[in-house]
Formats: sequence, C-alpha cells, structure tokens
Amino acid sequence: MSEVSGRELLAVALQAANAAAGVLVSHARRATHTGVTAKSTPTDLVSAADLAAEAAIREVLRRERPDDAILGEEGEDQPGTSGLRWIVDPLDGTINFLFGIDQWCVSIACEGRVGVILDPVRGECFQVVDGAPPPVDDAPLVPSERADLATALVATGFGYDAQVRRGQAAQVAQLLPLVRDIRRLGSAALDLAWTAAGRYDAYYERGPQIWDLAAGLLICEAAGLHTRTLPARDGMPEGVLVAPAELIDPLAALLV
Repeated sequence: MSEVSGRELLAVALQAANAAAGVLVSHARRATHTGVTAKSTPTDLVSAADLAAEAAIREVLRRERPDDAILGEEGEDQPGTSGLRWIVDPLDGTINFLFGIDQWCVSIACEGRVGVILDPVRGECFQVVDGAPPPVDDAPLVPSERADLATALVATGFGYDAQVRRGQAAQVAQLLPLVRDIRRLGSAALDLAWTAAGRYDAYYERGPQIWDLAAGLLICEAAGLHTRTLPARDGMPEGVLVAPAELIDPLAALLV
C-alpha cells in the first residue's frame, strides 16, 4: 500500500471532480446533447458528456497518480502497481442530466481511503478521508437518528431492466404504507450523500454498481450510519441498505 496521506489523495480527488464538473456544466448549457447511445437497455444511456467528463478525470489521475489503478463507469479498467484504486462515476444521474433535471453529480473514490461527491448544480461537495467524520463544504454532516419506521423518509432507485423493475415496484408497494414516504430522484450517489446529511432517513436500492456506491458508502459509514447488503431475490439483483441504527433491522426485514 502506498504511504501517500489521505489529504493528498483528497486533493487529487477534488481536482479530478472539479475537472469533470467543468465539462458537465459546459455540456448542460447546450440546447441539445450529442453522442447519446444506449448501454444495457434502451433506457440506460450514455452521452458525450459522460465520456468527456470521465476523460477529464482520468487525465488528472494519470498526471497526479500514474501508478494507481482506475475503474470507471465509461472507460476501460486501468491496472496499477501502487495498491490504490480509483473508482469513478463521471456523471451519476445521466438521465436527469439529459432531461434537464438538476439532480446529478460527480462521484470519485480512492477505494477505502477517500470519497468525493460533487454536486455542481447546488455547489455542494461531500467528502470523506480515511474514515474521518465527513463534512459538506466544511460543515459537519449530521445524519438522521430516527427510530420510528412510520415517520421515516426513505430514498430508493430503480433498475433499467423491465423485469427487475416489476420486482422493485412490488417492493415499493409493500414498503410505502409503512413509512412516511418514498423518494426516487435518480442519482444513487446523491441519495447516499443526502442520507449522510440527514435529508433522507434511509436509502436502499438493488442493482447499483460499485462506481455508484464507492464514495457514498464511505461518506455514510463515516457519518455513523449503518450499511447492509440486500441479497438477490425475486429476479432482483443484490443491493444495499443504509440507515440509522434503529431503522436498519426493521427496514432489512421488509427488504430481504
């Protein structure tokens, strides 16, 4: 393992996230989006903005941390020799971005060490270094301590595959009468960041990828929230649940 400090890694992560944000803001101002193609399904899209933002991140990482591995959503895996790996989502919330909905972000993690979620629209930057209590723009994050499931505001997300969505819809139908309400805004990384900030009481989702979760889970765990893996079931893939201590077991009992 490299002896580089967490603060040095954070500086690189922030530099890379800001480089990507500059690209994305430039693309967002355009009247139309170019280079939009489908990936796993017709509803799973990637745009020229995603690709350009990831290229900007990789340029920073190759310059500042040339020996580190890189795993990105839109590019090929880059092997490394340092023992460190960067996990990159250049644009989490692509569908929102393409439809002009201001709920998208850049998510960058140095695996197990540093996490940054940058929301260029609101000018908020959530970050964590080596498990230290995370701030958002230098103010401490205060997650929910709610213990009452009936008053819990729960965030979630849905997959792209139609059969998976059927299972997720059935699960939401079961959960909705038992909680305050459900929110689905379309960016897993921001859902995690907002849960760490106490804007949601809990978050769960089946099917998000490692680049959707890497930074956000580090931030949530450092803020003191509990995390749990949701096993695959009823045609739905494995997932994740994040909640305060008093809500994790009641929610897990409904979701596993």
